[in-house]
Amino acid sequence: MTIYDWHTGPYPARVRIALGELGMQSQVRFVSVDLWKGEHKTPVFLVKNYSGTLPVLELDDGTLIAECTAITQYLDALNDKPILTGVTPREQGVIHMMSKRAEIELLDAVSVYFHHATPGLGPDVEIYQNAEWGLRQRDKAVRGMHYFDSVLRQVPFIAGDTFSMADITVVGGLIFAGLVKLSVPQECEALRAWYERMLERPSVQNRIVMSEPVTISA
Repeated sequence: MTIYDWHTGPYPARVRIALGELGMQSQVRFVSVDLWKGEHKTPVFLVKNYSGTLPVLELDDGTLIAECTAITQYLDALNDKPILTGVTPREQGVIHMMSKRAEIELLDAVSVYFHHATPGLGPDVEIYQNAEWGLRQRDKAVRGMHYFDSVLRQVPFIAGDTFSMADITVVGGLIFAGLVKLSVPQECEALRAWYERMLERPSVQNRIVMSEPVTISA
C-alpha cells in the first residue's frame, strides 16, 4: 500500500498514528506531497484526490481512499478484531460521533484559522483568505477544547473507556493547534492531562519518522 502525505501534516498524523497503533508501518510506503509547495493542488495530485487534500491511501489494485476516517476504518478492518473503530454497533456509533465532533469542533476549525487568519501555506497556495472567518474558527476551536475537557472529566478517553479513532482525531487537532501556537486553556486540566498521556504513546511519538519518504513526480 502507498500513502501520499506530508510527514509533519496534522491530518496525515492521524493515519500515521493509526498505523502505529495497528503495527502496520512496514506494510506501507510513504510518498511525500509537499504542502508548502502546493503539490497537493497540482493536476498530478488532483488525479488521485479531487479534493486536493492529504492523506490518500492507494491500494495495490489502484483503489484510492481519501479522508482520514475512511482510511483508518479500512486499515482497522483488515484486522480480525478492530481496535480503533469499535467492534459492537454501539462502540462504532459513539466512536464515529466523537471523531466527527473532533473534526468539526477542533481540527477543522484550527485548519480554517491557519488558512485564513495566518500566512498559512503562503501566497502561492492561499489564493483567498477571510481573516474574520479565520478568527471566528479560532474561537470555535477553543470552545471545542473546553467541550473535550468536559468529556474527559467523565471518561479516560474521548469515546469512553478505550483509545480509539476519536482520540487520534483530537490529537491531530491539538498537534495543529500547537503548530499555530493556539494553546489549550489552563483551566482545561483534564484535556491537558489527557494530551500529555497521548504524547507518551509510541504511535504518537513516532508518527514523523516511520519510513523513508519518496517524493511525488509527474
